[in-house]
Amino acid sequence: MDNREEVREFLTSRRAKITPGQAGLASGPRRRVPGLRRSEVAALADVSVEYYAKLERGSLAAASPPVLEAVARALQLDDAERAHLLHLAQAADGSDVPTRPKRRRAKGRWRPHRSLQWMLDAITAGPALVRNGRMDVLAANSLAHAFYADLYAAPDNQANLARFQFLDPAARHFYPDWDLFADICVPILRAEAGRNPHDKDLHDLVGELSTRSEEFRTRWGAHNVRHHGTGTGTGTKRFHHHAVGDLTLAYEDLAMTAEPGLTVTVYTAEPGSPSEEGLRLLASWAATEEAQPAPQQSPAPPAAPPVRKQA
Repeated sequence: MDNREEVREFLTSRRAKITPGQAGLASGPRRRVPGLRRSEVAALADVSVEYYAKLERGSLAAASPPVLEAVARALQLDDAERAHLLHLAQAADGSDVPTRPKRRRAKGRWRPHRSLQWMLDAITAGPALVRNGRMDVLAANSLAHAFYADLYAAPDNQANLARFQFLDPAARHFYPDWDLFADICVPILRAEAGRNPHDKDLHDLVGELSTRSEEFRTRWGAHNVRHHGTGTGTGTKRFHHHAVGDLTLAYEDLAMTAEPGLTVTVYTAEPGSPSEEGLRLLASWAATEEAQPAPQQSPAPPAAPPVRKQA
């Protein structure tokens, strides 16, 4: 895969974020770059300026792991950014040795096995779902379906959280901290693109969002990467559900060992909090919605009697 442009933009954007002071260097007069110079990164990584310039032009294919680690330290990359750099290097040299097991691709849309759905259904105190790196919601318990009612209400969302985030106006109400969610969403997709550079569905999703959303396009161009929960898999988020109001929920992300690349996310509320009561109301609301009978079609009008032809 020719990913030189991606490599070049990622490395230059990381270099621009670090000031000489952060790197322990004297700033000096007449600096024409916002961050470090190439020569400064090369010195910090203990490689020649010519070699680092070659790397920054996108030629990662021949870079050894120690060199990549040295560059990561010089650029002060966090865990997600370091992993992204390694994935870009693997894609550049066509390496068949991934950093995680490959998941067998079944034909058509992935379906949860019965025991997984049973596990999700057994979680009754909070929304629980399974998503992939493209942020498709692949399976969910009943409370998650009620929680993400706006997501499922619009077929155009295709049960994709990124598409809902940037293309569905309902997301602005569901996420009180919309910008924060957007700043989380795009780096997750960027990291997934580094892990799975040949994922056509992901390319199509990024192309659609880049075309239709300026907010997405701007964030995608920043080349930021991250893991959900800033690498810890835990955190707290605020939501506003149209049926039960404001909710502040903690979440846990659990990687599925049997299905690499998939994540189980469970939302819970602090015991005794208004949000816990809100989840109880949401469960009651969901049960009421499910109990309502489906609208019946009106009976078809009786057929008109045949018209006899006169002799």
